[in-house]
Amino acid sequence: MPRNSIPLDVQPDRPLILLSNDDGVDANGLAALASALTGLGTLAVVAPIQEQSAVGHSITVRDPMRAHPWLFEGPEGPIWARAVTGTPADCVKLASQKLLPRRPDLVVSGINHGPNAAVNVIYSGTVSAATEAAILGIPSFAVSHCSWDPEVDFEAAGRYARIVAGRILEHGLPSGVLLNVNVPDQKMEHIRGIEVTRQAHARWEEEFEERRDPMNRPYYWLGGHFVNLDDGHDTDLHAIDQGYVSVTPIHYDLTAYKHLSRLEAWDWHVESINPVPTDI
Repeated sequence: MPRNSIPLDVQPDRPLILLSNDDGVDANGLAALASALTGLGTLAVVAPIQEQSAVGHSITVRDPMRAHPWLFEGPEGPIWARAVTGTPADCVKLASQKLLPRRPDLVVSGINHGPNAAVNVIYSGTVSAATEAAILGIPSFAVSHCSWDPEVDFEAAGRYARIVAGRILEHGLPSGVLLNVNVPDQKMEHIRGIEVTRQAHARWEEEFEERRDPMNRPYYWLGGHFVNLDDGHDTDLHAIDQGYVSVTPIHYDLTAYKHLSRLEAWDWHVESINPVPTDI
């Protein structure tokens, strides 16, 4: 297990940038992200010790968490890093409130191996790390490369991550808002630019394959395929398909505001639902 206890040199005049992910502290995407953001500020890495893909916004509440010093090599030498026995959201909570000498100025989660567009933001641990930062009042974004190829080249995703990070450090973000960035599987010279998009309406058509273990007991393996239900030209899926980097502002407030008045018109008097007996 690689360990390293280098000090974290936090300077008051330089942004403190926290990096995390859901693919694990040794993921190539995280290393590419650190390389891409070198020079923008002081980098610190706090990421899961094991892969935590698709854990959503789960947190650890019934088990102890440990944060191990970790050897994390950057392009200019070792970067202060901790590997946490928890989820991506745990990592951001623990780093921001305990491990770092002060709150970070920016949290960047990624680079995820595979897309996190449309409904996938609900399942994504990558997006949830950035979402936790937004809950804590820290500007943040998640960045994903839209390829599952094990030999994927993260160069373009890293370069666009640096652009987005620079814009956020310059302009900030509204309270509670984070950015979800998806980079198409293209060489840098073939990407057509950036589009600001909305989250597409989509779902997974899931199938559970029943199998048998050596004791002939049934178990189930999740499969299926992704279905885009949205033909809009302003969505994250459309932008990616057209060769653009998709930048989607999202927030953790799940209230369906346009339906509040409709529900308020319902009869919510308890007596009309369960009339009080008159013969008692």
